[in-house]
Amino acid sequence: MRKSIFYVLQLVIIMNMFSCNTNKGDVVFVEGPSGNLSLKVEKEGPDLSLLISKKEEIMVKIELDTIIKDTTVFGKDYNIGKIEFSSENNDWKPVYGERKEIKDSYNQIIIPIISEQGTGKEIKVICRVYDEGIAFRYLFNAKNFENINLSKETTSFSFDNDYSAWVTSNVQGLYTKTNINNISNTVERPLVIKKSDSSYLAIGEAGLVEYARAKLKKDPQRTNTLLIDLEGEVNLKKAGYVSPWRYVIVGNSPGQLLENNYLLENLNKPNKLEDISWIRPGKVIREVTLTTKGGLACVDFAVKHNLQYVEFDAGWYGHEYEDSEDATTITVDPKRSPGPLDLHKVIAYGKERGIGILLYINQRAMSKQLDEALSLYESWGIAGVKYGFVNVGSQESTIWLHEAVRKAAKHHLMVDIHDEYRPTGFSRTYPNLITQEGIRGDEESPSVSQSITTLFTRMLAGAGDNTNCYLASRVSEKMGGKTAQMAKSIMLYSPWQFLYWYDRPPNSPHKVGGAGDNDIILKEENGFEFFDHLPVVWDETKVLESHMENYATVVRKKGETWFLGSLAANQERSLNLNFDFLDNNSKYVATIYSQGTKELNSNTVSIEKLEIDKKFIFNKKLKKDSGLAMIIRKK
Repeated sequence: MRKSIFYVLQLVIIMNMFSCNTNKGDVVFVEGPSGNLSLKVEKEGPDLSLLISKKEEIMVKIELDTIIKDTTVFGKDYNIGKIEFSSENNDWKPVYGERKEIKDSYNQIIIPIISEQGTGKEIKVICRVYDEGIAFRYLFNAKNFENINLSKETTSFSFDNDYSAWVTSNVQGLYTKTNINNISNTVERPLVIKKSDSSYLAIGEAGLVEYARAKLKKDPQRTNTLLIDLEGEVNLKKAGYVSPWRYVIVGNSPGQLLENNYLLENLNKPNKLEDISWIRPGKVIREVTLTTKGGLACVDFAVKHNLQYVEFDAGWYGHEYEDSEDATTITVDPKRSPGPLDLHKVIAYGKERGIGILLYINQRAMSKQLDEALSLYESWGIAGVKYGFVNVGSQESTIWLHEAVRKAAKHHLMVDIHDEYRPTGFSRTYPNLITQEGIRGDEESPSVSQSITTLFTRMLAGAGDNTNCYLASRVSEKMGGKTAQMAKSIMLYSPWQFLYWYDRPPNSPHKVGGAGDNDIILKEENGFEFFDHLPVVWDETKVLESHMENYATVVRKKGETWFLGSLAANQERSLNLNFDFLDNNSKYVATIYSQGTKELNSNTVSIEKLEIDKKFIFNKKLKKDSGLAMIIRKK
């Protein structure tokens, strides 16, 4: 049946190819593989638009109007050439991720836009319609655009009403709920918009590698309309004459948007690394004392508690903001630690015990000595690097940073990019880019509500290094307690999970400077067992319930075991869960980690076990601004 529909769709488009070359009112319809989502491409006078509809509901109208310096390409005088149609339907396996297999199924049209202003310039608009959303990008004719810079891109997204949106003006900023017409600043992507209780969409960018970053802003001339806002000009030759993908993911709920976030990976090139044996996701503890003793203590803690890495953060090679810093030397910043630090001893000690060492290096050092440093770190036996305070946004910064990831791959180094970088899917192509920040993580003490909003906005883009806290005082005071931290480590996906961010293991010396409290020691407690068992990459991901601000429950599977995280914000709620995702005729034991009001204030963890199966209904009250975690194992 599906094949027959496919042929009918193809026939309709072939019939319309000829009408597309004629007069006003040219129209092409394209449906997604299941027919649930459709795209209408329409030319009316000088306007070329994409109209996205889900069943009978119009989701958004996208108007294509890309302006080249002194040359309007999508103006009054252009023709649509012969439209090409193609389709794809396959599955592929990522190196790691939120799911072990990804569906890549879409119908695609390529629309040639040919200028009639005597220039003969041509831009092709490539449009893909998936069941999960749509994506489009611009392909510039290399011969026509060899010496031209793109000054701006005024692609617009228009809605039929002033809908709610969750916005932040910077990648680590606070998300707030507003309406489209009240957006006053340029805002981050993905941008989530609610059309109704059963209709959500997210606008974003994928495949950004050699272009200027795009954000979104309100159109000052039109209501209910958003514009693409590029961060600087684009040299089209350096960009390979192609723009990143602009996408719209659709869903019936915030949770379905998250479940559909693999669309970004489909919009990136496949893995280019032949040997991936050295790429290893895992759990990380940060060494905060910058001493040999502290490093050895962290390795011992990592071995005991099933962590895979120890990271030495800023200060191990000197003051990171001074021009005299040298990231090829082990010179501890005295403002952060008195030392001593024999890093090579810690590296060797970790290697003997299967624990990798990660090193921080910031933009100032990277810009001077990246090639030398990466080669040196490889010779030292370092497993990976964390790039800090990188420049992002402009085309030059974007090109430089992704080249820095490629260079790390040549030296068998994994990468975590911190601060302002937000992913668009490059980890599919270079899976040594394990994770990145670009998130309002635990360093900012987000509320439980803010973490839920982050889950359904920022996390649509991919892995986010949330720098998970556990013993820090802010956990009980502002962030929902220890079991909320457990829940977040499941819900906020990152192939490197930085745990115990401000904490020191036993036998570590007193902490002198830097971030975090000076006296937090990781004393043994029952809550550690949860993190001991926690995976960081998954075979399957499901969202059981979702609200943009108030609650969320996510389950992820690794092997035969499920891990469940649930958060409740702003008010107490009754958690009523069924386990339809479990196998038929199988029995399971659920280990539940929770905190009541008393436990939340004292920050202790309660653990209980239940025998469950697919038909079991789990009921529990979650206090305001709290969380719950669960490990579900087959008997």
